[in-house]
This record gives sequence, C-alpha cells and structure tokens, in this order.
Amino acid sequence: MTRRQVSLLAAIASLSIAAGALHYADGPAVARFAAAGAALAGLAWIVAFSTEAVGARFGPGVTGVMQSTLGNLPEFFVVLFALGAGEVTVAKTSLVGSLLANALLILGLAIVVGARASKDGVMRFHPRLPNDTATLLLLAVFIIVVLGLAVTSHDAAGRHAKGISIAGAISLLVVYAVWLTSYLRGDTVPGEHDERDERGAEPGVSLGLAIGLLAVAGVGAALVSDWFIKALDPAVASLGISKAFAGLVIVAIAGNAVENVTGIVFAAKGQSDLAISVIKNSVAQIAVFLFPALILASLFFATPLTFVLSPVYIAALGLTAIAVWQITGDGEAYAFEGVALVALYAIVATVAWYQ
Repeated sequence: MTRRQVSLLAAIASLSIAAGALHYADGPAVARFAAAGAALAGLAWIVAFSTEAVGARFGPGVTGVMQSTLGNLPEFFVVLFALGAGEVTVAKTSLVGSLLANALLILGLAIVVGARASKDGVMRFHPRLPNDTATLLLLAVFIIVVLGLAVTSHDAAGRHAKGISIAGAISLLVVYAVWLTSYLRGDTVPGEHDERDERGAEPGVSLGLAIGLLAVAGVGAALVSDWFIKALDPAVASLGISKAFAGLVIVAIAGNAVENVTGIVFAAKGQSDLAISVIKNSVAQIAVFLFPALILASLFFATPLTFVLSPVYIAALGLTAIAVWQITGDGEAYAFEGVALVALYAIVATVAWYQ
C-alpha cells in the first residue's frame, strides 16, 4: 500500500469520526447532513479500492456480487429505519430511487466514462449480465404493474395487496437464488479478461487486507448512512427541498454511494466487465432480492411494505427496464447512449422535484 493510499484512508477515517461526533453532539442539521454525505463518499472509495484488489484474484461476477451486497447494506438499513418509523412512503421511494439511480444515472455515467476510456470510443462488455439483469428487472416490474393495475382498477385482487406481495416476494427470491447460482458458476478468472490485464493495475494489498477493508467499509457505510438519514428531515426542512425529491433522489443516491463511485471508477480504468458487474448486480439485487426481502421483513412491523407503487413510478420502472435492455443488451455502448440514460434520470428527478 502506498503512502498516498494510507493518507487517504486516514483522512476518510477522520471524516467518519467527525460525522459521528456531529451526530452524537446533535450539531446543526445541514452540517450533520453534509458531513455524513462526505463520509459516505470516502467509504465508497475504500470499497472501490478494496474491490479492485479482490477483483484481481476472482472473476468480475464474484467481485460484483460481493461489492453490490456490501454496497446495498446502507439502503437495507435506511428502509428498515423508515419502516420502523412508519414511513412506508419514504421506504418505497428510496427503493424505487435506488433502482432508477443505478440503472439510469450511474450506468449512464459509467458508459460515458467507459466509452471515453476506450480507444475506439465504444465501451464493450460481456452481454450476459446486462440481459440477465433486464430479465430480472422485468420480472419485478411485472409484479408491480399487475398489482398496481389491480389496485387502481378496484379489482378484487387489489384488496389483497399484502398477500400478493408476499407471494411475489418469495417468487422473486427463488428466481434470484437460481440465477445467482448459475451466474457465479459461469464466472471467469481474471486472466481471461484482457482489459484487466491491459488497463487495470492491482492496488498492491493482500487479499486478507482487501477483504478486511471491504467489511469495515460496508459496516461503516451502514452506520454513516443511519446518521445521514437522521439528519435528513431537519436538513430538508432547512434547505426547502420536497420530501419526494429527497427520498427518490438524495436518499437513494446516498444509500447507494458505495457502488455509485465504484462502478464509475472501474469504467474510467477501462475495466468494463467489472464496472458493469458492480452496477448491474446492484440493480438486480435491489429489484429481486432487497425489495422482496424487505417486504418479508416488514411483516414484523406495524405497517407492512408491498409492491403497490404510484402509477408514475410504475411507468418509470417499466420504461427503465426497456431502455437498459435496449442500450446494453448487445454488449457494447456509446457515450451518447450513456448521456441518454442520464437524461432519463434527470426527467424523473424533475418530476419528483415538483411532487
């Protein structure tokens, strides 16, 4: 590990301590909000750094799943905290926002960066994961659309949203388990990915240290994310931001800051397969693992979580699944396609701003 890397780790640790001090001292809301956000960004760098070291020894599939799982820990705790407080709307918008942020904003930025890092201006990657993710996302959207239509049309099934959501959650988890097993078995070793040999340099840390840093950063991100959410309400009130925008955009991006930074960093280094693996695994996990798992976990709370969403979000998720499949399904993407995904996210964010 270089002196610069050690200095960065020390600075991030200091940022996290400062965020914790402001939180427990009940400092100004905006200051607590900003400090926690900065600490999350720092922890994201640690995960990016550590995941690259792990990725030098395993295939991109294993690395992407590991990083996405740790990266989604803050979102898991954010939603549990919201459910415990009876804020079902906040829980739903943060989940929807996480899906849209990763599938549109982050994927779009990664494509722009990855295409520019490529010699011929085209970001290339193995097409299996993008196509698999589109299938999984469409499966989740199918449940959301059918249930949404039943509720809005006052169909008899709409009165059983809780039971349908439980059955749908179990179905999604079974599909995810089957897919994940097959996907990881088909993962390849680093030597088979020329781009990693040519463009990616190993961080120069041992495997044990890299895994240790991943674990510490994942737990730290969960703690800091909790501080961030607790400072959100008063900070939003001070800044004059709508709650819909805060949940769909700010909370979603902050809760997924780890993989947000990591995927773009890998794309900038020309590690396209690893970048796509991190981002796409995050999308798949939120859609068919995190969302259904939280629906089952919410059964222990007074107000359960269901797949019933606002028609605006149902339409946004459905069109997102189609756009992501169309752009990444062939295993290559141009910079303008990445810009198009970012533009789609900007439109959704604008709608949330006026809600």
